[in-house]
Amino acid sequence: MESMQSFFPLLAVLAGYLIGSLSFAVIVSRVMGLSDPRTFGSKNPGATNVLRSGSKAAAIVTLLLDAAKGWLPVVLVRWYGPAYGLGDGTLALVGLAAFLGHVFPVFFRFSGGKGVATALGVLLGLSGWLGLATALIWLLMALVFRYSSLASITAALLAPAVYVLGDGGLWIMSKSVAVSVAVMSLFLLYRHAENINRLIKGTESKLGKKASAEPVAHAPAHGHAKHGHRHPPHADQKPRTKNDHP
Repeated sequence: MESMQSFFPLLAVLAGYLIGSLSFAVIVSRVMGLSDPRTFGSKNPGATNVLRSGSKAAAIVTLLLDAAKGWLPVVLVRWYGPAYGLGDGTLALVGLAAFLGHVFPVFFRFSGGKGVATALGVLLGLSGWLGLATALIWLLMALVFRYSSLASITAALLAPAVYVLGDGGLWIMSKSVAVSVAVMSLFLLYRHAENINRLIKGTESKLGKKASAEPVAHAPAHGHAKHGHRHPPHADQKPRTKNDHP
């Protein structure tokens, strides 16, 4: 039994990663007959981009499931891990693994979402109060500025500070957990690099804005037209009829 316990942390981290690799934005969209979220809008497989499909129900289900897959592995280790010798180090790694599973999912060619909902689920698993405080920061920023990305960036920046400041009050801080939360925050900032650039330029899409259809390229009507341009007919040229010959 003791020899097996040395593998429990590894198995827990692997299970956390595999659960995190379930990209529910893609799965829910397929089940509900919606377009793949990786093909429109920001092309990010997350709840915000699913909302751009016009289905609020699909976005809510995606949000809840993405958060749940971060929450579940962490609370299982919290509740049952000590009996198997799993401590704070394993707890921190399992949460980080679930988050990285969403960002780099093995089931979807390692191309995943930004991880906001999954990171929130991890924080809720670590402490309900920590998750609630971070969610309130996100909600406040989203309501005031109407930018999901700005709300996520702000929450990511403040989450490690909230965890450290809450030590001794609502929870007892663990250094390994603090490092895990900080790493998730850095990844979230990295994944939002394009959003930060669009926010600076003022071109970022606001919450609830439906994705516009991609422009369709039309082939030129005549084979001799080059570079997609048509040459206008001469003023004295008459349109051909079906009896005309070239």
